[in-house]
Amino acid sequence: MAGGIHHITLITRKVQANVDFYVGFLGLRLVKRTGGYEDATQLHLLYGDATGTPGSLITFLVWEDGAPGRVGYGQPSEISLAIAPESIGFWLTRALQFNVSASGPTQEFGEPVLRLFDPDGVIVKLVGSESVSAGEHWAGDGVPAADAIRRVRGATILTENPQETQAFLKDYFSYATSDQTETITRMVSASGDCIDVRDATGFWSSAPGTGTIDHIAFRAADLSEVSATYDRLIAHGAEATAMHDRKYFHSIYVREPGGTLFEMATDGPGTLIDETRDTLGSTLFIPPHFAKEAENLEVILPQFALPKAERFIYRELPFIYRVYTPDDPDGQTLVLLHGTGGNEASLMPLAAKAAPNATLIGLRGRSNEEGSARWFRRFGPLSFDQKDIRSEAEALAGFIDGAVENYGLDLTNTIFLGYSNGANLLAAMMQLHPGLVRNAVLLRAAKVLEETPEADLAGTRILAVTGDHDLFGAHAPALEEELRLAGAEITAVVVAAGHETGAHDIEVVRQWLNS
Repeated sequence: MAGGIHHITLITRKVQANVDFYVGFLGLRLVKRTGGYEDATQLHLLYGDATGTPGSLITFLVWEDGAPGRVGYGQPSEISLAIAPESIGFWLTRALQFNVSASGPTQEFGEPVLRLFDPDGVIVKLVGSESVSAGEHWAGDGVPAADAIRRVRGATILTENPQETQAFLKDYFSYATSDQTETITRMVSASGDCIDVRDATGFWSSAPGTGTIDHIAFRAADLSEVSATYDRLIAHGAEATAMHDRKYFHSIYVREPGGTLFEMATDGPGTLIDETRDTLGSTLFIPPHFAKEAENLEVILPQFALPKAERFIYRELPFIYRVYTPDDPDGQTLVLLHGTGGNEASLMPLAAKAAPNATLIGLRGRSNEEGSARWFRRFGPLSFDQKDIRSEAEALAGFIDGAVENYGLDLTNTIFLGYSNGANLLAAMMQLHPGLVRNAVLLRAAKVLEETPEADLAGTRILAVTGDHDLFGAHAPALEEELRLAGAEITAVVVAAGHETGAHDIEVVRQWLNS
């Protein structure tokens, strides 16, 4: 039996800030970057020691610009990392230098503790401890080897059923009670790490989202140990999942009686299965079962830079947005407006195929319809909130002005591409704020403004693409005629499609861009 913590997985809202904190400040090594094994559009980062040893791993699911969660019972509330006891002073000084929020040091169960807060607000405790066994430390830039983080020290779980949670940890993961306060029971594994079970009776419930801890994974020596634990869990009525192959380990998941999600994961094959020691964390891997989508996923997943590397600096603008920079940019930029239910990355695969060397800027609509992002409110399928259209068109114009000011966006070499609801707002904005957009692609667009404003669109090039069996296609000609009468140069194309986009659209857009 290996025993103890294998890894702890959290959820972050901003990948770049996360990398800067865990690599740049804490000095951990980025040992793996992959698409998620359940959802490959979700970036997964693994940090750890020099070789990504089980027990050193802190991993993050990246929900870029995702909704915050809520810390409460049925969820871990904080994580702790082990350092040398005499290193507390070094880390307090470093926190001041890096402007990292910190409190302490204090004493907890006889150990010095410095509380830090990561960019998502997660509590990360640095604990001076000699209790845990550790692999080879990774001394990041500015962190001496003697002060480096050694491994995971533990985590705190909030539960309304502390006795049942403790029994679960003892029966299935071999943790034993070592100490206790009025509200916290410390349980320790054979490897020396700890789980603090905190009685959260009367506290509020947890909710998943960014800034929360998703699950704690415990170590198993091999598949047979995981299988044996699974059999016992099922025999005792627990709802454990079947075995999952995560490439770097095999695992099962189960919720303990208090609601926290646990995982049992094998030590092998390990992080060195597909990278050498020297190249760990340098390659983006797409899970094998998503291999057919690899080209699209590499564009969709958010980009980031390691500390001190060149990076894109995001400025605050009216919309949430994401930038994709190709390896060899050609100076062309595509600004993308998704359809109903999409997000800032939805159109990136299409755009990247049509213009492989263009920089992509994907925006997210601010209207919300039963959880789906849109660009403006509607009262029915063909009835739209006119005030909201004008308000959001003004915001889009403000975004463009801000991009020009902050990024030097060259509007003569920028193409705005909208699909469905996004195309509708783009067309309305062009009519309400003429002159900003010089080149536009409207995929499955329709007229949404009830009163057509006077606009001079002379010098504006527009590609309008309609599906030949699109149920909403009948509403496209009226919009195209309005834009043509305003002076725009319209290229109208009908493709063999419904309302959805596909290969025909990519080819039409590519040809138009190159014309």
